[in-house]
Amino acid sequence: MIRYDALDRLPVRHAVPELLGALEELGTAVLHAPPGTGKTTLVPLALAGLIGGDGPVRRVLVAEPRRMAVRAAARRMAWLLGEEVGTSVGFSVRGERRTGPRTRVEVVTTGILLQRLQRDPELTGVDVVLLDECHERHLDADTAMAFLVDVRATLRPELKLIAASATSDAEAWSELLTVLDGTGPAPVVRAKGEGYGYAVRFAAPPAGIRPAHGTRVDPALLRHVAATVRQAMDAHDGDVLCFLPGTGEIARTAGLLADLDAEVLQLHGRAPASVQDAVLRGSGPDGRRRVVLATSVAESSLTVPGVRIVVDSGLAREPRMDHARGLGSLATVPVSIAAATQRAGRSGREAHGVVYRCWAEAEDGSRTRFPSPEIKIADLTGFALRAACWGDPSAAGLALLDTPPAGAMTAARTVLEAVGAVDGDGRATERGVRMSGLGLHPRLARALLDGAAGAGPRRAAEVVALLSEEPPREYGDDLAAAWREARRGGDGYAARWKAEVRRLERAVGTGGDGTGAGPAGTAGPTGRGEDAVAGLVTALAFPERVARARERGGYLMVSGTGARLAEGSRLGTPEWLAVAVADRTAQNATARVRLAAVVDEETARRAAGHLLRAAEEVHWEDGEVVARSVERLGAVELTVRPLRAEADPGLVREALLDGLRREGTGLLRWSRDAGELRHRLAFLHRERGEPWPEVTEEALLARAGEWLEPELSRARRRADLGRIDAGEGLRRLLPWATGEAGRLDELAPERIEVPSGSRIRVDYGGERPVLAVKLQEMFGLAETPRVSGVPVLVHLLSPAGRPAAVTSDLASFWREGYRAVRAELRGRYPKHPWPEDPSAAVPTRHTSARLGRER
Repeated sequence: MIRYDALDRLPVRHAVPELLGALEELGTAVLHAPPGTGKTTLVPLALAGLIGGDGPVRRVLVAEPRRMAVRAAARRMAWLLGEEVGTSVGFSVRGERRTGPRTRVEVVTTGILLQRLQRDPELTGVDVVLLDECHERHLDADTAMAFLVDVRATLRPELKLIAASATSDAEAWSELLTVLDGTGPAPVVRAKGEGYGYAVRFAAPPAGIRPAHGTRVDPALLRHVAATVRQAMDAHDGDVLCFLPGTGEIARTAGLLADLDAEVLQLHGRAPASVQDAVLRGSGPDGRRRVVLATSVAESSLTVPGVRIVVDSGLAREPRMDHARGLGSLATVPVSIAAATQRAGRSGREAHGVVYRCWAEAEDGSRTRFPSPEIKIADLTGFALRAACWGDPSAAGLALLDTPPAGAMTAARTVLEAVGAVDGDGRATERGVRMSGLGLHPRLARALLDGAAGAGPRRAAEVVALLSEEPPREYGDDLAAAWREARRGGDGYAARWKAEVRRLERAVGTGGDGTGAGPAGTAGPTGRGEDAVAGLVTALAFPERVARARERGGYLMVSGTGARLAEGSRLGTPEWLAVAVADRTAQNATARVRLAAVVDEETARRAAGHLLRAAEEVHWEDGEVVARSVERLGAVELTVRPLRAEADPGLVREALLDGLRREGTGLLRWSRDAGELRHRLAFLHRERGEPWPEVTEEALLARAGEWLEPELSRARRRADLGRIDAGEGLRRLLPWATGEAGRLDELAPERIEVPSGSRIRVDYGGERPVLAVKLQEMFGLAETPRVSGVPVLVHLLSPAGRPAAVTSDLASFWREGYRAVRAELRGRYPKHPWPEDPSAAVPTRHTSARLGRER
């Protein structure tokens, strides 16, 4: 019997007629319905004609982002109809399907929807697709939307399509739904009401709490969250739903609440089905209050019975991808406004509620409006393969709210080409199409197909199932040991693992992919032991993470990233590892290995064969050119031998240039003339600019390959650099092409003739040119000499060659400074002339007596 009393309490019912009218007229619509209004449960029933009178009978597909939400929505709709799940309402998640011949509403994950679209783009038999919780911006949901918009525009214009969102981004979806068919924005149908509503209270944490970093959350914040739970329970009736960023924080907070007089439940994506069901059933017959500690899985599409209080830690986890190293990680970030609204709405589903936000009210407005779209921050390898199988390898023609980053797409295509999923043009191969249909990340699909050929379908499926959902931490970091633990385990993880193994074994069959192994070649005999199989399959999935022990400790991955095992690791100290799970914070150059398997060099070579290179390497090392023959697996050196024959001259030249860049031009031979030429050129570049070259150390090193030829090409070792005349090279930089080179001695002369007839060398090494000359040689000269219009700095020397005065204005010196110098030095050097009027005196470099004889 249909429970109309419960349906009548759902505010969204008032928007259903408008929604049905929009679909009949235009075929698409955006449904904006706040949390708690019933969009996930009432609307699909109305679309299918299961409630509300004589509407058309339709088959409706509802896509949810999470498996828990799929089961919960199907269970709730079946309850509203007074039926069991699998009758009029069914569901499908990976490894489990409950539908029947009478099923008219099927709830699926967006991943299942994508697989169906790729098998049957027309979605034969489906009349309406409702994509729920679009605002969460999961990658699978964005991809499914893009494919559905394409299907409506090209294959099935009669297919009805609804984007359902609980937040205020409806206009963007309205434009997107019709971007390919040109019919104009889809109508936006807005449901009013927010369930029973809720009050918001801010519970700012105490000062001094450190911001979250990576996956680390300050324990002081968790203590504050636990205290807020206690405070809320004292002040209000009902159960508590407390949002925390991850399973680690849930476990620690549960410990802080262990003495609470309430049932504390831990709800997350890996929680056993029994725990999930217990949460969604509500309190037991004893009526004991409950505290449900949950990740973001409980943000949407779930009604947790009995909840009147929400405590929001204010944090969420988002994926991050280091494309250069092939390492994914999670980052703890402030929850967005949209997600905070969703969380708060959980408190008002059954009665008026209250939400405690564990942050200051002043911080509320500074939060981002929406969560970061996964397409901008996540690994795009699976997305790129789906796009290639759809016929659009670049994804340029897909209806997406955000363009996938070019760098992430390039990294994804590199992986796909390496595993044989796409060809050189990015088009999906036959193998790639099969990989896409396995419901796995392409890396794991490659491991399953090629591992089945090398180790047998059953064992390959068992290891891949471990890799597809990381085992609990208590299983340890040795993948082979975790495999054995899962096989004999009776916990929730083991149950899910066994179900996934059955699915994967059916998917791969007994013949692998029909082609033996993939691009890396046949993986090996099926007689391997379990440890070897674990390593083989892991290496096939993550060839860039195959790692070799370093002499100084730790490991070096093929990708070039360093890695370390945790202290007390069960893996010991093997020579080679295949790393399944590792994380690396932005501050650490070395990744932390969390799950790995032991492999040997042969397996490493086979799995990462596309990265195997043998080449001559000539480089600068410890101040000398080193030439050797090297075989590498990515960044890992396998064999190294000195080159016996003459090394490639081009490689030697590059090594010498590298040595110059590292150690500087001091490796060359610098005569006095060369150094002075460099100073003259620096002066001209400073005073006159182009075409006179810059001769700073950086500039000379940047152009070393130009001004040191041909001597550089003939050099073979460090000593040869020391024989290259730097001055000869510098002359090659002179502006010969413009003719200015011929003016070097005019614009920056080496020497200047002074009144005595001497030719004195000019020093260009300082900020200004310096002329150091004996004072008596400058008698009679009133104007200071200039070079390129710049007055030189005249250092007037005593007869002994010691500085007596410095001036850039000779006329002023003769008038004002000479008298003091004359008085000081005349008695010390009586044999030299010290006339009272130097402007009329005869310049000389000799003594007074000799000057008299010359006269």
